Amino acid sequence: MADIDTTTAEVHNAKTALTDDIRTHFAGDAPLTEKAKSFAKARPFASFALLGVAAMAVLGTLRGSRQ
Repeated sequence: MADIDTTTAEVHNAKTALTDDIRTHFAGDAPLTEKAKSFAKARPFASFALLGVAAMAVLGTLRGSRQ
């Protein structure tokens, strides 16, 4: 009888690949700035989008504080 490989291959879609990259780059004992730089080099568009969302949140907070 032939040996049948029943292990499952790792399935990556865009969501899990991004999650894996975030875990890879932000794990460990390196300073946060080094972790952010390595993530920005690996995923420039994702880091730009994250920076844009953070900027919009800060601007929205500041806009609401006027009286």
